[in-house]
Amino acid sequence: MKRSEPLIALSREHHGALSLALRARRVAHEGEPGSVRNLADLVRRKFETELKPHFDQEENWLLPVLARAGEKMLVERTLAEHAELTDLADRLASPRPRVLLAFADALSRHVRFEERELFPAVERLPNYAGKVAEKIS
Repeated sequence: MKRSEPLIALSREHHGALSLALRARRVAHEGEPGSVRNLADLVRRKFETELKPHFDQEENWLLPVLARAGEKMLVERTLAEHAELTDLADRLASPRPRVLLAFADALSRHVRFEERELFPAVERLPNYAGKVAEKIS
């Protein structure tokens, strides 16, 4: 799906998130304790270095634009999913296959939601590029 300029970087980051979710799902299904532990550690590192900064960008500049446009349901769902993913990443401190699988499923579902619903809603806003640029400057 072609994204407009202000959302391209966020959309590109989704590819890495989906790759991580796919890998986590595979390892969770295999259930080998050492692999689960190693991947849980990787997920927690990537959460802190990649996913959390991605969430922060959305929460600091994208969601306020949507909130001002009256898109309360989209904003609330995004925040709820960010909180769910944060909780699941924290729970991976004690790695278990079912938690790793829950994280993978939640991350995949969240990326699909953003690509199919959240980002298109932003792109439909009048003069959204200017509004987004104003928030990030």
